[in-house]
Formats: sequence, C-alpha cells, structure tokens
Amino acid sequence: MKKFITIIIIFIAILCMIIYGYLQYRVKFQNIKTQNVYFETYLNKEVSCFELTSIINKAIDRNYQNNVKKDEKGFYKQNDTDSIAIQVKMTDNDKTYDMESFYNGGMENFIQYYRLINFKCTKIEYHEKTKLISYMYFEQIA
Repeated sequence: MKKFITIIIIFIAILCMIIYGYLQYRVKFQNIKTQNVYFETYLNKEVSCFELTSIINKAIDRNYQNNVKKDEKGFYKQNDTDSIAIQVKMTDNDKTYDMESFYNGGMENFIQYYRLINFKCTKIEYHEKTKLISYMYFEQIA
C-alpha cells in the first residue's frame, strides 16, 4: 500500500511540474506576442513623422529597460535576445540612418524637418532565440 501511495505522489508531482512548465511557456509566449504587436502593426503601413518618432522612442525605451549595451558612439549593440534597432532610409539624400542618430540629434529637430513627410515600414526581423522583434526598416515616401 505504501508503494502505491508513493507512486501516486510521484506521478502527481511530475504531472504538476509538466503543467507548471506549460503554463510558464504560455505566459512567456503571450508576453512576446504583446511586445511584438505594437511594432508589427506598422509593417507595410505608411506612418507620419510623429508616429515614427513614437516608434523610435518606444524602441529606445525598450533597449534601455532591457539594459542593452551601447558602443563608443552611443549606438545600441544588437544582442541575440531583446535588443531592437530601427533604420530609416531617407530618399532625398539616399542615406540610411540609425534611430540613435535622430534620437541623439533631438527628436524635435527630426520633427521640424520631416513633419510633412511620411514613412513606410518595409522590413521586420526577429531574434532567433526569443522571437522578439530585433530590427525594423523604414523608408521615406517621396
């Protein structure tokens, strides 16, 4: 009788660990989905300069909260888990800028010069490990 009770207790413990692992996986998956949905809504959509400014600010804030390291120029270094980078291609001078260029130069200046210009997100990439968004590419619309 004691063996039977011991086996039942071990079986229940293993079952509880499996259920706990599954619930943790679902919470993690839901968290990733929630974080990505903000950025994914902009894929293949035109956005104003003001919206792009908000997207850049959100990405900078996410990098800051996740303690993403910066290089000697003040640009965030891409890691393989939770960093995010945004690049913006300006068609008027055919150059591509990193989000930190606009942020460090003052978002007010960016808004002042490009407030009448729209942009389009044409590319999104994800981290292999975590499936969080790692990169977004915007192009100026002429």
